Amino acid sequence: MSLFTRSRQLPDAEGEAVPDGGNSAATDGTREDEATGESGEDVDTAEGKPAEAEEAAPAEDKSAEVPADEEKAATPEQPDDTADEEKAASPEDSDDATDGEKAATPEDSHDTADEPAEAATEDRPDAGESPGSPKAGWFGWRRRYPGAARGVAVGTSVLAGVTVLAALLMPNRLDKLTLFSFFRVPVEGIVLACLLLALPGKPRRITAVASGAVLGLFTVLKFLDMGFNQFLARPFDLVFDWILLDDAADFVRESFGRSGEVLAIAAVIVLLIAVLALSTLAVVRLTNVMARHRAAAIQTTLVLGTAWVTCFTLGVQVGGVTIATKGNTEFLANRVESVRNGLGDAKVFEKQAKVDAFAATPPNQLLTGLRGKDVLFTFIESYGRVALDDPAMAPQMDATLKEGTSRIKAAGFESRSAWLRSPVAGAGSWLAHSTFLSGLWVKNQQRYRSLTTGDRATLTSYFQKTGAWRTVGIVPGVRKAWPEGKYFGLDHIYDSTHLGYQGPYFSWTPVPDQFSMEAFERLEHGKKDRDPIMAEIILASSHNPWSPIARMTDWDKLGDGSVFEKIKKEGTDPKEVWQKPERVRTEYRRAIQYSVNSLTQWLERYGDDNTVLVFLGDHQPVPTVTAGSSSKDVPITIVARDKKVLDRISDWGWTDGLKPADNAPAWGMDKFRDRFMTAYQK
Repeated sequence: MSLFTRSRQLPDAEGEAVPDGGNSAATDGTREDEATGESGEDVDTAEGKPAEAEEAAPAEDKSAEVPADEEKAATPEQPDDTADEEKAASPEDSDDATDGEKAATPEDSHDTADEPAEAATEDRPDAGESPGSPKAGWFGWRRRYPGAARGVAVGTSVLAGVTVLAALLMPNRLDKLTLFSFFRVPVEGIVLACLLLALPGKPRRITAVASGAVLGLFTVLKFLDMGFNQFLARPFDLVFDWILLDDAADFVRESFGRSGEVLAIAAVIVLLIAVLALSTLAVVRLTNVMARHRAAAIQTTLVLGTAWVTCFTLGVQVGGVTIATKGNTEFLANRVESVRNGLGDAKVFEKQAKVDAFAATPPNQLLTGLRGKDVLFTFIESYGRVALDDPAMAPQMDATLKEGTSRIKAAGFESRSAWLRSPVAGAGSWLAHSTFLSGLWVKNQQRYRSLTTGDRATLTSYFQKTGAWRTVGIVPGVRKAWPEGKYFGLDHIYDSTHLGYQGPYFSWTPVPDQFSMEAFERLEHGKKDRDPIMAEIILASSHNPWSPIARMTDWDKLGDGSVFEKIKKEGTDPKEVWQKPERVRTEYRRAIQYSVNSLTQWLERYGDDNTVLVFLGDHQPVPTVTAGSSSKDVPITIVARDKKVLDRISDWGWTDGLKPADNAPAWGMDKFRDRFMTAYQK
């Protein structure tokens, strides 16, 4: 209630009415002066008497002269115009007053006919203040510039609405982030508005804060999904993917140093806090606006609700986008289901790992069809089906594979090819490698850790178990300790620091593929009087970002790798390449061609009757290259000079040559281990 309601009604010592000191029901002249800011100070009386003088008058003298009917009119049970103004100034209580009560105030009816009393109060930043009180909000700026203050208030409310609407409508994939995606009606916003309008003051404020925080968390999760979909072709996993954030920090440190890592982490933290704070403040702001304009808010909510039901029922679309959306509800339901499955995944995987058809097989009966052979399991980074299917890449890749097939055939080798379905896409090579070697579907980091700390035998460890092969690993992409190597049954591991390479890095790639294959020949395969070798070789030149990339050079001139200095200088700049998706695809295709040529030329140069080469892609590249394809297929090829080796898989239905046919068999990558071991155990 205004402090001057009674003083306006009381007669002074002369029997005259004392004008109100700047209240909303003051004379038109006084109100106009206050609204326009023409007066240099607050005017309290018609004669310009300062408000302080009026306040100094003894309150008890005036109250003694108040007529009974006027005193009754000023009681809380019969609120006057100032009571309505006080309610308008308190957003949490404004929705408790009815429109009828506000309209029944006679003093304000002449200047508020076209707008609610709440709006009139909001237009006057100094409403409800007592004389002599400190300057109104924003350090007095609102009192001095009421028009500008009103504009800022409206602009802030509009910005809050845009923020909330954008958070509700923002998709979690960059390829779905279009202009039309923001011209939809989210049912979650309508439901939230109904809830806030139905709640009283304090519960409404609590709900607004909580809803804003949840909306902020949703927004952060959508940002994470965008990043993961862009690089891993899948959304962020709330159970398993937290450890990958640590890997991302390591990647930043290796690329930009310790200071770059600290700055990146700090930026992420600031962004997280900013998103949560802005979303919360935006929801609270809109809640206060709805409370002050309750009638209009109710009408708007009903209109939007009706429009949503109508559009949803009719399936109305604009630009291929459904107008009535419940995307956030579906988003939440999917995440809840994912978390529930993730929490129970450990037990499921543990049960699956115990089932091994070869666990009880005696070592002397394992892989008997390959005894005396050098068996190479070679992974080509990011060698996915898109390299063979995409019209922009297929002609060049076809030529490379046909040429490779002709070369190795001239050297006496035959080949068979098909498809495998990887558990990952975009990245996560170690998950694909462990899936291929273990015969289990290793789709997340928890499964990988469970696998590598358990006793499940892998394809490579079965070779080691026989005692008939020396098992080695050529892993040029490994730049630090790799304790999992022992789990995979490798007697010796050559990482990037043990291959003898003294040349330059090619972006992420520490060692070019041609040099890795030459190092394998020098360190293991080319030695005399050795045991048969089983090698796991991971070629890294086709690793993202594919710029700059190496090119084939004279094998006899590789030396310590210094020859690649000039090749790198002649290469492309990744910052320029990644400005256009077309250039990215071109460089990706060239990188795959280089990796395939490194293998086939090595085989042609160093392969013999005892060489068996199995090479495959580990996963599809990032969506920038796949252009939205959801396929996770990768090519796989088996090459041998000994006809008996390929005869054992004649019933697999694989395609002759290095390129699998479109309709060639497509197995899950976890199925290969058991089929391979079965074929060569007979």
